[in-house]
Amino acid sequence: MEQGQGSAADEIREPAGAGEPAGAGEPAGAGDPTAPAPAAPVVAAPVVAAAPAPAPRTSTRRRFVTYLLGFSVVTTLALIAAPIIAFLVPPPELSAGTSGKVLAGTTADIPPGKGKVVAMGSKPTIVVNTEQGVKAYSAICTHLGCIVTYDNQSTSILCPCHGGHFSPTTGAVISGPPPSPLAPVTVIVEGDQIFLVGA
Repeated sequence: MEQGQGSAADEIREPAGAGEPAGAGEPAGAGDPTAPAPAAPVVAAPVVAAAPAPAPRTSTRRRFVTYLLGFSVVTTLALIAAPIIAFLVPPPELSAGTSGKVLAGTTADIPPGKGKVVAMGSKPTIVVNTEQGVKAYSAICTHLGCIVTYDNQSTSILCPCHGGHFSPTTGAVISGPPPSPLAPVTVIVEGDQIFLVGA
């Protein structure tokens, strides 16, 4: 009788693992072929700095043309200013107001029967190679202060402002409105070089 009760109790007892849901020990979807596969971990791609874009050709050409234009302007201004500065700036020999010699040119520069205006300190001087020798005078007209020149046609010193004429050998007035002769300047000829002497 006791043996029969024990058998009935054993039958009522549930088998081991009967209360656990099927596949509780397996990962989800392990037995299900239609279940989605687990997602792979996301790895961030390394950030690469973009290379700088090359400068456009138009910018380089424009810069070159601008540089070339600026250089041309500066060169042109220098070519214009150089003779003016050379004419206005006193030579070192006369800058202190003391006596000295200034090279006016050579007999090849001023051949017989020709004349040339040169700078002597801050004052223009006309040098004329005459039959009586090389002569020099102040190139400032005694009428209104215009700069005189040598006229090859009349072989005289001419004031272009009002038509005054001066003698190349003496500086005296030949014709026109100038009231007095041109002031003479001392000349020294050494070999073929012509020097003006200032006091």
